[in-house]
Amino acid sequence: MLSSTRELLETARRNSYAIGAFNVYNLEGVKAVVNAAETSRSPAMLQLHPSALKYGKLPLISLCFEAAKSSSVPISIHLDHSTSAADIRLALDAGVRSIMADGSPMSYLENLQFTREMTVLSHQFKAVVEAEIGRISGTEDGLTIAEKEAKMTDPIQALEFVQQTKVDSLAVTIGNVHGEYKSLPRLDFDRLEKIRNLIDIPLVLHGASGLPAEMIHRSIQLGVCKFNVNTEVRQAYMQALKSEICGDSPKDLLEIAGEAIEAMQGVIIDKLDLFGSIGKAHLHQTPYADMLATI
Repeated sequence: MLSSTRELLETARRNSYAIGAFNVYNLEGVKAVVNAAETSRSPAMLQLHPSALKYGKLPLISLCFEAAKSSSVPISIHLDHSTSAADIRLALDAGVRSIMADGSPMSYLENLQFTREMTVLSHQFKAVVEAEIGRISGTEDGLTIAEKEAKMTDPIQALEFVQQTKVDSLAVTIGNVHGEYKSLPRLDFDRLEKIRNLIDIPLVLHGASGLPAEMIHRSIQLGVCKFNVNTEVRQAYMQALKSEICGDSPKDLLEIAGEAIEAMQGVIIDKLDLFGSIGKAHLHQTPYADMLATI
């Protein structure tokens, strides 16, 4: 069933688990997320990165909506990492009610202004807004941020930012990276705890691909209730295609697509288990139409 991101995050937060938010680019990706969620009886989120939005536009958004509506478990749809007011407006007009207004590439004051403006706009559509303070290093969807450009989230600045923008959730930078971790991840949990003590909205951690289980669990204990996953699912998709296309026994197109879906689905189920959301679908029973009235 199509669900509200606010409801997913708040319920996860109250019950000490996290929602898996998975970037999708095509039918196979959408089916993998929904299949995994239904098999696991878990809530989940379908995320559209700006590159996916540029590639798939409205048909991809419509695909996500149809898949969420027909799902037997709670699924919400989210625009991820958008730095474009035009793209945010396009998504809102198309019915997306969960937006990440990403001003992290900007200066702090520019980020503040951009996020505040996008939050005002999004709230007019009864949409919830995720923002980001700090800047995460790594590579995702062709965008590379050098380690020297990364900046961890300042707790006091984060409090000021949330108060002035009125955002609904905050993505924090505590040593997490986009893409693959080149060495053992080192997360600043003291920093995360300070942020949690100051800010009473859901916290989000990007770059969950490759994080050890103990770091995931500690993050949840300290208030993170949404993890973004992209790299490992993409890798499973590409590896499945490579194996099937280059194998000794070439298969039909639909057989190859099916193998790719199964490969992604396996990764997604592992993440849902890691985040503690398996078997939690029954906790999210409020119809989306009813939730709109409370946003």
